[in-house]
Amino acid sequence: MSRIAVFLYGVVCYGVFLGVFLYAIGFVDNLGTPTALDGPPAQPLIAALAIDLGLLAVFALQHSGMARPAFKRWWTRAVPEAAERSTYVLVSSLAMIALFLAWQPIGGTVWNVRDDGARVAIYAVYFAGWAVLLYATFLIDHFDLFGLKQVWRAIAGKAYQTPQFRTPGLYKIVRHPLYVGWLMIFWATPEMTVAHLVFAVGTTGYILIAIQLEERDLVALHGEKYVDYRRKTPMLVPGTKIARSSTPPEAARRV
Repeated sequence: MSRIAVFLYGVVCYGVFLGVFLYAIGFVDNLGTPTALDGPPAQPLIAALAIDLGLLAVFALQHSGMARPAFKRWWTRAVPEAAERSTYVLVSSLAMIALFLAWQPIGGTVWNVRDDGARVAIYAVYFAGWAVLLYATFLIDHFDLFGLKQVWRAIAGKAYQTPQFRTPGLYKIVRHPLYVGWLMIFWATPEMTVAHLVFAVGTTGYILIAIQLEERDLVALHGEKYVDYRRKTPMLVPGTKIARSSTPPEAARRV
């Protein structure tokens, strides 16, 4: 692929991501999108559960599998290295689009908050979650995270530079503010249906597993710097007791 083609490809992938991001705001909390987590059931319970869990499993496997260093090394034999991150963003976006289109509402209410003031407060938490999520991406380099920096450097004829380890803003309070934002989004709803609960539990489970995989890669990349950061900074909840790192400094040095 030419440098211009790689750049245009990266821009298109980012555009697809933006569309998915905006649609997800409405989809998760039923805010006027054509499809949503909730609605009248169209499938028997078992069939709906199987479809929804399958969609979540596909997204989880794609999202974590393609992020592993070993997969990246294999994948870049076929995909230009500058386009690797953009391709990851595109495939993740397509997995989300499949979920938007095929998700099956189940019916049933777990809770339903009717007080107007409480509903406003819950929606405030919901939108604050999206704000935290977006803000956290800019703290660590939004354009690198979504592939634009890579394709821009490619068209400029510059080599890619791996981001250096740093802990700006929210990263001084918790190690994973991105996931904190997602958890706020998944759980802050005035009406929790069974389908929404399946989605929230499934995505929360995925996040807890993904953190372990991600931190293993970060220790391998940054060594004792990340081990020390993990020892001093809570994972998701500010002010919680810090567990001693399971990776001794000596092991990090060897990595």
